[in-house]
Amino acid sequence: MIFTNKMVLKLFEAFSIQRWNDLIRPFDIVEMDKTAEKAFLAFIIGKYEEKNGKVIDWDSIIDGLVFELLRKIALCDIKAPVQRSIRENYPEEYKKLNEWIFEKYNGIIENGEFKNGFKKYLFEKEDRINLTQRVALAAHKYSTIREFEMLKTVNEPFRLTETDSVLKKEISEFLDLAGVQLLFTQQKPHRFITEIEKLRFQIRWNQTPRIPATSVLGHSFFVAALTLLMCCDLNIKGERRYNNFFSALFHDLPEAVTRDIISPVKQATDHLPEVVKELEDVIVREELLPLMDEAFKDEVMFYIKDEFENRIIIDGKTMIVPFEDLNTKYSDPRFKPTDGKLVRVADQIAAFVEADSSIRYGITSKHLQDGRKNILEMYSIGTRINNFCTDAFFNTYR
Repeated sequence: MIFTNKMVLKLFEAFSIQRWNDLIRPFDIVEMDKTAEKAFLAFIIGKYEEKNGKVIDWDSIIDGLVFELLRKIALCDIKAPVQRSIRENYPEEYKKLNEWIFEKYNGIIENGEFKNGFKKYLFEKEDRINLTQRVALAAHKYSTIREFEMLKTVNEPFRLTETDSVLKKEISEFLDLAGVQLLFTQQKPHRFITEIEKLRFQIRWNQTPRIPATSVLGHSFFVAALTLLMCCDLNIKGERRYNNFFSALFHDLPEAVTRDIISPVKQATDHLPEVVKELEDVIVREELLPLMDEAFKDEVMFYIKDEFENRIIIDGKTMIVPFEDLNTKYSDPRFKPTDGKLVRVADQIAAFVEADSSIRYGITSKHLQDGRKNILEMYSIGTRINNFCTDAFFNTYR
């Protein structure tokens, strides 16, 4: 089993790893948010390559995002040039460093296949010819550029000159990728990612002080990573695993244009949740849909509509189906089987950890205490959602 309390809390540490902490920062720039933006960028860049007839290994992209985050959590904020220098000039020390990282997760990662994948990721040589790896690297480089562009507004130029030239040189290696070209020349994908970036500035539980203060953007990746861990334990693979991960990643996308409406407000009247959802659909179609390429807009809309329901696509239309049907009559990839109810569990576990962690740090409020209590009560002993036993996480807190 890999979905354990230890593993969930280890991933959550990425919300506390500050980036660029040798520069003036206009807002908190943390590792979880960087990884989230990188995931969205990998999706966009990869989809443009698929549009041009190329093949992307999405399992490798997804696993790499989580594996790299685990590596960063172990290393904290060692600057990229320092890591690169160790890798290039002291290869034996770099290998020992990765051995040390892997050892740190020995008592946390219990799943054999996931653990083997992580080990392979740490010790396999980077292949800059492989298209899938190039897409992942391009997303990594461009997400760094986006952070740097926001830092430029408040830092004196002399502090940034060297970094600026290094980043431009690094991204130039990927300008043959169509998606990178469009992002770099500030065309439609650039506008789309800057809309997604609004989630980075929206803080969850915004009616109460909380430590760490998590953004909607970072929360989106945290939910995606938790969903992936569930898929590992349930042996969900292939297209369905891919659908589950990106459905989780995109599940809060409408909040980029509607902002985060907290749960107590949504539940203020009997019909307000339906009204909010209807308004979200309208605003997304008016403001976000025009920024998406034909190559992936239908897919994204599928991910954000009925995001917490088990669903499929038939003849271009979304259908909500029983869990059993995902395993049987609609298991074929052409139906895009998606475990929305697993995404819902991951979303609520993420919210629980956000509340519980702050309470444990001594920053608490009625909002946090009620939220924690309500979620815990929702998942009584023996609760199974899409075959996932929620006791694996919640029993630690009973």
